[in-house]
Amino acid sequence: MNKFTIRNVIRLLLIAALSLGVILISYLGEIMNPANAQDNKPTVVLVHGAFAESDSWNGVLTKLIAKGYPTIAAANPLRGVKSDADYVASILKSIEGPIVLVGHSYGGSVITNAVNGNQNVKALVYVAGFAPEAGETAAALSGRYPGSTLAPTLAPPVVLPDGGKDLYIQQSKFHAQFAADVPVADAKLMASTQRPIMEAAFNEASGTPAWKSTPSWFIYGSRDLNIPAAVHAFMAKRANSKETIAVQGASHVVMLSHPDAVAKIIEHAATAK
Repeated sequence: MNKFTIRNVIRLLLIAALSLGVILISYLGEIMNPANAQDNKPTVVLVHGAFAESDSWNGVLTKLIAKGYPTIAAANPLRGVKSDADYVASILKSIEGPIVLVGHSYGGSVITNAVNGNQNVKALVYVAGFAPEAGETAAALSGRYPGSTLAPTLAPPVVLPDGGKDLYIQQSKFHAQFAADVPVADAKLMASTQRPIMEAAFNEASGTPAWKSTPSWFIYGSRDLNIPAAVHAFMAKRANSKETIAVQGASHVVMLSHPDAVAKIIEHAATAK
């Protein structure tokens, strides 16, 4: 083999080694990047409330996923506090590692009852959500202080085959009542796709509250017409909330109109020591 050929072989070997080094560094950067290190982050489970659906969390999910959080937006059945909580509890049992459990509106009642001693649940986040005491109902809590205008906006109940009743908000009143700070076009879509809740669920007594044994965080809108701000403040204080944020001017769907603020407080709960 002449010197020229040897020189070319050495050059090719050097190029290959350099290329391999670049690939290795890139790979190590990927697995060491905090945004991709999901095993170090808790799974965030989000539970929607009445008249909403899982995609109401999309804005918040986008931000959490971008930061590497494993996420699950549970499909809340909206049939009853205990049965809905049992369903969410089954999801929680399937998750390995720490969990941050988030509930909006009636979903707050569900997460309050879904922990059931699950030691993986490290934090609760109430997003304009009910945080009932044992024996309390969502209906009683919402009326504890004046300000809720939900009842007059409800459509005539849909009577089910078993005699139960499903509740919807009248589509013409949905924007002003439920999502006043969301664009009109978006609110119209939400009104059409709203998930009904059984009337009995609003009047079902809550069980032993998880917020007595699990740290909690609260965020809500000052212009919430479903659950008055005074009720949110009362529940947060009673639960010894680690952090309470009232978003000025925000409606009941604060996670839609202010996803940054909601994602931020979820992160605070996820990273709390």
